[in-house]
Amino acid sequence: MTGILLSISGLTKAYPGVVANDDVSFDIGESEVHALLGENGAGKSTLVKMIYGLVKPDSGSMKWKGQPFAPAEPKAARTAGVAMVFQHFSLFDALKVSENVALGMENPPRMRDLAHKIRNVSETYGLPLDPNRTVGDLSAGERQRVEIIRCLLQDPKLLIMDEPTSVLTPQEVDILFATLNRLKAEGTSILYISHKLEEIRKLCDHATILRLGKNVGECIPAETSTREMAELMVGDALPTPMRKNEKTGEAMLEVSGLSLQPSNPYGTTLKNIHFTVHAGEILGLGGVAGNGQDELLAALSGEVSTPQYAIKFKGQDVASLKPNARRTLGILAAPEERLGHAAAPNMSLTENALLTGAIRENLTSNGFVNWPATMSFAKKIITTFDVRTPGPHVAARALSGGNLQKFVIGREVLQRPKVLIVNQPTWGVDAAAAAAIRQALLDLAAEGAAIIVISQDLDELMEISDHFGALNEGRLSEIRSTAGLSIDEIGLMMGGAHGMEAAHVGANA
Repeated sequence: MTGILLSISGLTKAYPGVVANDDVSFDIGESEVHALLGENGAGKSTLVKMIYGLVKPDSGSMKWKGQPFAPAEPKAARTAGVAMVFQHFSLFDALKVSENVALGMENPPRMRDLAHKIRNVSETYGLPLDPNRTVGDLSAGERQRVEIIRCLLQDPKLLIMDEPTSVLTPQEVDILFATLNRLKAEGTSILYISHKLEEIRKLCDHATILRLGKNVGECIPAETSTREMAELMVGDALPTPMRKNEKTGEAMLEVSGLSLQPSNPYGTTLKNIHFTVHAGEILGLGGVAGNGQDELLAALSGEVSTPQYAIKFKGQDVASLKPNARRTLGILAAPEERLGHAAAPNMSLTENALLTGAIRENLTSNGFVNWPATMSFAKKIITTFDVRTPGPHVAARALSGGNLQKFVIGREVLQRPKVLIVNQPTWGVDAAAAAAIRQALLDLAAEGAAIIVISQDLDELMEISDHFGALNEGRLSEIRSTAGLSIDEIGLMMGGAHGMEAAHVGANA
């Protein structure tokens, strides 16, 4: 590190009911990979939005190479040399890669020239990408490459990355890290936000830790354990999820020969899927994003129609039942997409509690909503799952991603489901919140619920699952006991080595 690229001094930003950043100061060096760590709601997103010109600080200042820096909008930040890859992709499925890249440029060149530049940059940095492919046909990892290449074409001096590996395979993570290390060697600084602390230890030179909007310390990740970093973030000892019993009971959900065309042109066809999950059991389903996870959850929750007898609950054919009818029986689901699918962005947390809780929590009577009971249910979710928010009146979109995730999972868990299907239960949440969510799932299983956890976090699946299967191109591998299952075997399953024919193996086999 040869000097200071960006100096942040006393940045403060407050919103009604919460101080997002409170007198935050730290420096980012030239050619440095600097981690920004903190719990959900600690103020990380607000801070990087101030750097990128999306939010104006109430007080404090920044200096860029020693000169005052106060971008009024992202364009000004980009002109200075700041680029940002957001956690949620901002791409249009129906457009080509080159067209999506052009939309993010101030003065895009001719498409032929831009395609040539995309090819050159992608080859130079080991991120192969065809500029003429339609984005809707790309995997999650390839979509992220589009976002990164769009940034690299700006020749940034500071690249901000928010949860960049949440949708990547281990192999794609290695490619990304090689790219980031090359950028660092060429003089680019990187501000890196992630809840995956082993990645932080492997990649980052320094780390700044935020807690409740304040800078509570710094560390050198390579010299600090993941538990030490997590405990710095939460200010307390980190709990380890514990299984209360390992007994399983009757078959709760049986899926037999489930084949289904996707409801959108860029979805994945489900192909002859079989599995059984029992009371008290957690079945983990892994796989790279885009291999049928969303389609499977939609089929199990009743959002899409499925063939007769393809799905049975306690022996009863439920294939034709819609979501509310399945909820009445006790089949609940929490989808991956928080805003717009799991929660209505502009509705309050109270209203969002009503959306899925009305039936099992008896929140309506004769067509009228019992608002006091609904607010009480929302408050119970907030308290039990430590959702950081001023109150149940707050709109869902006002919560950080991790806090909204805690609310969504808590809303379903507290309804005492007999079967719960969750997709990416700890996506984007901090280590303490992830441990709490995993413990809640283990407790629910101990009470006799059958749980299906769809996740790209293999460590998570190995920690809480009794059995494991992998989705690949809409096919499900043989279901295996997680005990003794190696990472190499999991990699083969995820890669489709065992997915040509789905195997129907009882969960107690």
